[in-house]
Amino acid sequence: MSEQTNPTLSPQEQKDEELIQAAFQHLLDTYLASNHRRKVEVITRAFNFAKQAHKGVRRLSGEPYILHPIAVAQIVCEEIGLGSTSICAALLHDVEEDTDYSNEDLTNLFGPKVGNIVEGLTKISGGIFGEKASLQAETFKKLLLMMSDDIRVILIKIADRLHNMRTLSSMAPRKQYKIASETLYIFAPIADRLGLNKIKTELENLSFKYEHPEEYHDIEKQLDKTQPERDTIFGEFTPPISKKLDEMGVKHSIKARIKSPYSIWMKMENKHVPFEEVFDILAIRIVFVPKDRNEEIDECYRIYGAITKIYTPHPTRFRDWLSNPKANGYQALHNTFMSKQGKWIEVQIRSDRMDNIAEQGFAAHWKYKDKNAPYDENELDRWLNSIKEILDDPQPDTLDLLDTIKLNLYSNEILVFTPKGELKNMPAGSTALDFAFAIHSFLGSHCFGAKVNHVLVPLNYKLKSGDQVEVITTRNQHVQPEWINFVTTAKARNKIQAILRRDRRDKCQRGEESLVTFLKNNDIQPTPTAIEKLVKLHGFPGREELFLAIADERIIPNENDLNHLHGKKAKRGWWRNYIPFIGRKQSQSAVPAASVNDPEFIHNLNRKQTFILNEETLHRCEMATCCGPIPGDDVLGYITAQDKLEIHKRSCPTAVKLKTRDGNNIIACSWDTHREVPFECRLQISGVDSQGVLYAIADVLHKQRSSPVRRITIETKDGIFSGTLDIAVYDTNDVRNICASLEQIENVTKAVRVEL
Repeated sequence: MSEQTNPTLSPQEQKDEELIQAAFQHLLDTYLASNHRRKVEVITRAFNFAKQAHKGVRRLSGEPYILHPIAVAQIVCEEIGLGSTSICAALLHDVEEDTDYSNEDLTNLFGPKVGNIVEGLTKISGGIFGEKASLQAETFKKLLLMMSDDIRVILIKIADRLHNMRTLSSMAPRKQYKIASETLYIFAPIADRLGLNKIKTELENLSFKYEHPEEYHDIEKQLDKTQPERDTIFGEFTPPISKKLDEMGVKHSIKARIKSPYSIWMKMENKHVPFEEVFDILAIRIVFVPKDRNEEIDECYRIYGAITKIYTPHPTRFRDWLSNPKANGYQALHNTFMSKQGKWIEVQIRSDRMDNIAEQGFAAHWKYKDKNAPYDENELDRWLNSIKEILDDPQPDTLDLLDTIKLNLYSNEILVFTPKGELKNMPAGSTALDFAFAIHSFLGSHCFGAKVNHVLVPLNYKLKSGDQVEVITTRNQHVQPEWINFVTTAKARNKIQAILRRDRRDKCQRGEESLVTFLKNNDIQPTPTAIEKLVKLHGFPGREELFLAIADERIIPNENDLNHLHGKKAKRGWWRNYIPFIGRKQSQSAVPAASVNDPEFIHNLNRKQTFILNEETLHRCEMATCCGPIPGDDVLGYITAQDKLEIHKRSCPTAVKLKTRDGNNIIACSWDTHREVPFECRLQISGVDSQGVLYAIADVLHKQRSSPVRRITIETKDGIFSGTLDIAVYDTNDVRNICASLEQIENVTKAVRVEL
């Protein structure tokens, strides 16, 4: 690379050129240090072409745009471990989308492989999500189809998303929420399933940082504060292990694994515990180089056996991912050991090869069906085929595709057995009905019940690792609508929905045929106009609902229908004597108030960086009932289809879906209420049942005069009491103060806020 100054460039252009050349040289150095073939010439050509194509264009951060493709290529090379074809595609990934060059140009210059990957990336450019929700899901479907054809498309897309997340600070708050939520909802699980553990963790933490900045920085401070304590534990726990492994002649390294801020926060949220009660922040990871690569699994067990002679293992926390690797290829031995200081510490044992796959996943060794590949592709192939299977089933509402695919991305698994002793991997949380559909669709659709470990269980029974499952079927059984609530896997949900849709179509057809026959027998032509009149007569929203009602015999066509079609006065509502709940008007309470449903107000929302929630603006919003936000919570606004502004907590599962599926309707919000408007919230309280504890709780609540109690429910069992308190508060500080006061009561062990 030339270091000479170009006199024709301005000082700023010269500075930009130095930045660009330094970034590209770093990319080349990383590539040359890898095991890939030395194809520097084609990478340099791709760089020069992309640099010229993006000339003069800058990112929102102000830096030259070409630095983004270089950064993506750097991630692809260094952090994912791909070669020259992927590096070229990463350098060129925005050329087709943002410049006048076509895919044909790129194919002619760099070959069909690069051209096809860039074409795939272009179709899913700009994130998964476009302006319309239906297009979001359709584009996501294309992404998954391309992923199953060439895994490099999604790998480069993940690298692109990672760099965008690293530079997200230059975006507006509402865009940050949309991109961060999309990342957490889709890209992090995909990265996890592909074994990209480091990237998955970073995507989660960056999303958490932008979604909940205060909580993120608080956990970071807590981690820094408790670092000396963890260093002491590590320093006392590891030397005996290291000494023993040295005596065994095992070449090894021992390092500390610290739980990520996002994982810590999720545990705090799910278990309603403070940072101090998250006890698995520190884990010990032993990485060894096997003496014989073919014996590395046996060596893992030998190392584990040696540690059990030093520390006592936990009787129920042993995890063997050696004989049954996770779907993303992860292999290791895990268990928790009691230290000499009385603390449980998790220990992970894996070889250097296992460690490499754990950090970079299948992607680091993807050989594109190379028979000589040194790893098992079967698990990845099975996962990709399951994605294809879902995509092959037509979805009438493609928005549901996001949720369906999401179910298939989780990598937490259980191992269950068939009656013949065959092992079956299932996602954690799978039910007996999920298992039936996993074996065969026919088995699932005719499932009558199941036996788990030879005991009869209901269809919605949740399976555990080690269960042996026998499916009981009968030809008289048929898929029921409530089954959709019994399953968690994408395959089972998809099959049930497909069968229910088919049944609905058949039932509609029967109802229509029955009505047509009735009308013709009474000399009336079944024209669309005639049928529409009957739809209105019975108060249905459309023809399909009328046909279904006739097929179910909830409505039986009779003389009243004929009179109505002949123009005679019909006795409206005659059928309510038999079926009083059909056809009544919907409650008028669903109609939004004029102050909320204000087009000008909604239009102006999109011009604001942040919408302030105060006494003057609160009457124009609706607080979401799913999460019950109060002042002090991290919140956002969502413009509904009815043009209402709905306020959600950012951590609310409904809000996560809304941000992912309809990110353009998200509004950044902040509180400024000055303790004038009370909000209802719920506290959960528990402790040891003892004399006077109820009086003490009542006394604390009595002293909180600014927070009146709406409802108290408390029950005791086996000497333990638990219950809920519904109170009115002004902000989250009130909640913290009340919880702190309650926890100071003797024998009250926990007081936390929960969802209403």
